[in-house]
This record gives sequence, structure tokens and C-alpha cells, in this order.
Amino acid sequence: MVALSRSVVRLVSDSHPSLRYAISAVVSVVANLVAQQITVVGASAAPLMVSIIVGTIVGFAVKYLIDKTWTFREAYTTPKAEAHRVTLSGLFSVLTTLIFWAFELGFYAIWQTDFAKYTGAVLGLSIGYIIKFWLDRRHVFREATV
Repeated sequence: MVALSRSVVRLVSDSHPSLRYAISAVVSVVANLVAQQITVVGASAAPLMVSIIVGTIVGFAVKYLIDKTWTFREAYTTPKAEAHRVTLSGLFSVLTTLIFWAFELGFYAIWQTDFAKYTGAVLGLSIGYIIKFWLDRRHVFREATV
């Protein structure tokens, strides 16, 4: 069983960056939604946007770190280059976050349920991540070793 698990991990780690990106997207979506739920439970008086913003920040941080180190295997070079990558990735994230928020808030506005809000979030994040993969691969992690 352990050998099978190691084989699967090795197979995934050696896979195409788009598969690794999809896996990291799932991890960051889960991190985003968990952060939103923790915010809703922990600060129940806070407006809906507070939980969405907290989730977005957590999701971005998780996604960037996984993509840099595992998805694209980008080597660290200098603080200036890293700041440039983070800034560029952040700008692309703003664009794709607008897609995500439009779906999340749109679903919530139409159906007025948490289930609808989270369904819209997953759909919006999925569309946004597909777009962001191509932007990241072409513009952010250009020197990657994949």
C-alpha cells in the first residue's frame, strides 16, 4: 500500500504542470472556503465581504506558494525578482478574482443560500484558475524548470 502511494505521488509530481496546477487549485479552493467558513463562524456579525476577502487572501497565498515550489518549480533568484513575480501574479489574481466574486456574489444574490454562494465560488474559482494558469505559465513563471 505504501509503495502504491509513493508511486501515485511520484506520478503526479512528474505529471504535466497543468495537472499539478489543477491539484494546487483544488487545494487553494479548499483553503479559501475553509477560511471563509472560519470567518463566518468566528465573526458572525461581520459582513459577507469580510469572509470573501479573507478567503481570497488565504487562497492566493496558498496557491502562489504551491505553484512556485511544486507546480512550476521556479527557483528563487533574488528578492527583486520574487517581488516582481508576486506582484505580477497578484495583478493576474485581481482579474481572475473579479470573475470568482461575480459568480460567488451572483449565485448568492439569485438563490440567497450559503450552498449557492459556495457553488458560485467553486465555479468562479475554476474558471479563474483556468485563465490564470495560462497567464502564470506565460508571464509569471517563465524561467520554471518544468
